[in-house]
Amino acid sequence: MKKWGLFIFLLFVLTGCRTTPFDGHSVIDWVDFIKWDGIEYNGIYSGVIANEEYIGEKLGTVKYKVADNVTNPNYKIRNGDAAFHDKGTEIFTIKGQTNLIAVKDANQINGYKVYRSHESENQWNFKDLDKDRVNKVEIYQPYTAEGNKLLGNYTNHEELNRLLKLLQNSEESPNFQPNMSKGDPDFYQIVMYTNEPIAYKFDVQFDGTSYFWYPWDTAIISNDIQSFLKEK
Repeated sequence: MKKWGLFIFLLFVLTGCRTTPFDGHSVIDWVDFIKWDGIEYNGIYSGVIANEEYIGEKLGTVKYKVADNVTNPNYKIRNGDAAFHDKGTEIFTIKGQTNLIAVKDANQINGYKVYRSHESENQWNFKDLDKDRVNKVEIYQPYTAEGNKLLGNYTNHEELNRLLKLLQNSEESPNFQPNMSKGDPDFYQIVMYTNEPIAYKFDVQFDGTSYFWYPWDTAIISNDIQSFLKEK
């Protein structure tokens, strides 16, 4: 199974280390984590906070950012450590979600990054999404000069059903290789809301010929989806 692009790399990055040939120091590729109250929480990439109203009480703040500061592969992660968040970053509960926490992150849709403990059962996979409960879909073009640029907001029942059917009817193609001859594919993010604190988020890419995504394995989407991937 082959994954492509920045988002897919982030989904599978593992904690590890390598030794440079020049100074003997180790460079550690940290998984995106926060450790709090003895529990390690890992960042989720297929979900975003649905609305700031779901953010609960403040738990505390990050005590130490390990990325760029820790080069010892035997370092023991401590309470208050975070991989990529600066010291002082506020950590919050999410209402009704005992195995989730959140931190403010301006780069994230709706302004927060969500983290889950290993006890959390929900993986926010497309196969777990109750399609009948989807009541709103937003489509973004990420990492533009404007940040996450909102292209469209859909609440009409017929439009929602048509979009969901296009995704459901995508064809698995685990050996697919995108055409990179003209550079990286275009990226889009589809956020699906169900009146739950966490909305489902999926990346769709376009290599100039094919639209593809990763509901589980690589799948090709009908080019009809392009009608949704443009500014309304």
